[in-house]
Amino acid sequence: MSLAALLIGLLNCILLVAILVLLGAVVAWVASAFAWPIPWNIQRLYLLVCLIVFIICVAGLLVGSPMVHFFRAGVGGPALAAVPPWTSRHLSPMLN
Repeated sequence: MSLAALLIGLLNCILLVAILVLLGAVVAWVASAFAWPIPWNIQRLYLLVCLIVFIICVAGLLVGSPMVHFFRAGVGGPALAAVPPWTSRHLSPMLN
């Protein structure tokens, strides 16, 4: 992995956590506007979850695997995004 790819991936992880923290701050602000303050220990738990997401994101970056598999057919199988909807497993020799 090149240094540029590592920096872009790290920036991606930082942006993800920044958006999560900003979302939590907006929720806390809206809740306080309705006179329903969120206790500080719940806010700490949310920040802990954000930290865990950041650690998983950086670990996935260093290992080289994605955080979440959206399209996964199974071990050794093709990804669902690569199979056109009109193609059948019985008709295509590449998918057998």
